[in-house]
Amino acid sequence: MADQLETVTVGQIECPFGVRGEVKVRPLSDVPGRFEGLTRVSLMGRDGRTLETTVTHVRRAGDRFILGLAGLTTPEDASLWRGGYIQTIRGIVPDLPDGQYYECDLIGLTVSTEEGRTIGRLEEVWNLPGNPVFVVRQEEKELLIPAAKDVVRAVNLPAGTMTVRMIDGLDV
Repeated sequence: MADQLETVTVGQIECPFGVRGEVKVRPLSDVPGRFEGLTRVSLMGRDGRTLETTVTHVRRAGDRFILGLAGLTTPEDASLWRGGYIQTIRGIVPDLPDGQYYECDLIGLTVSTEEGRTIGRLEEVWNLPGNPVFVVRQEEKELLIPAAKDVVRAVNLPAGTMTVRMIDGLDV
């Protein structure tokens, strides 16, 4: 992707799909039609490697998407990207009201307590009945934080940070 253009993470690769190197992707974007319009993307592996590629086809599979990507032709090729992320150029998206954020903008934020202690990186958002939950990881530890206003005290997208109030049961 061109460095001067803002990119956004739009999905996470869950697993290979089928025998032709397709991947099953969990969407991280709330923008309608985001996947159907994908043409060029960057894959970001969990190990730090990247691959710029072209989307050859997209189809919906329930709440997930199946993507064909140029250069991935076998399940073994696709499995190398399991857990990785798909990024694309942001494009034009509607502004949200204050205090609301696109899920794709939250992925990757550094999460700290009100006291300033870093507790990890926001890696996933689980949309559970009643309340979304942020999955924050630091090395081998995983912390589940309710996406509630009384817990999430501040989000600073330009700084890449989220501040949370630790409540009973959330001790790290």
